[in-house]
Amino acid sequence: MVMNLKVVSLIKKIVSEVVSGGDTVIDATVGNGYDTLFLAELVGDNGLVYGFDIQKEAVQFTRERLKASGMDKRVRLVCDGHERMDRYITGMVKAAVFNLGYLPGGCHRITTLTDTTLTAVNKSLEMLLPGGIVVIAVYCGHSEGQREENVLREFVSGLDAHSYMAVSVRTENQKNNPPVLYVVQRKNAVG
Repeated sequence: MVMNLKVVSLIKKIVSEVVSGGDTVIDATVGNGYDTLFLAELVGDNGLVYGFDIQKEAVQFTRERLKASGMDKRVRLVCDGHERMDRYITGMVKAAVFNLGYLPGGCHRITTLTDTTLTAVNKSLEMLLPGGIVVIAVYCGHSEGQREENVLREFVSGLDAHSYMAVSVRTENQKNNPPVLYVVQRKNAVG
């Protein structure tokens, strides 16, 4: 058996083990809508995906992708920063996916920012159901991405071990600052 170790494939594998029909989830960085569409397929007709992006073009790309696939009714797209997700989501969620960096095919000067990312990750952890996960792909090929990775590594490693299980996956033998993947799961019971 050959295992696909690409970050996007790992995210899909991990999330599909936790999310099922009827769940509410977050795509914290919709980008071109691929993760949003994947999450919409997982939650089914009775689930809901909240998708966030600060770029109107990203929200529009995602809206078009969802409409073309007939999944637009399962998603609430929000053109706002993910750090304000608590203004739009009132209940608990089963998962949150963060694909940090810049919009593929977009302006590389517009990136996720360490401070707003950390706020958003923290808020998503507060909304997380027991057994739920937050998955964060950090792309370290630019200066803000390197800063995000350093801060997130420290943050994730400092999470309360009684409440959360935190794992990181990093490529050890590749060049050009490959992405780092963090997965945080809320434990079913405290203690």
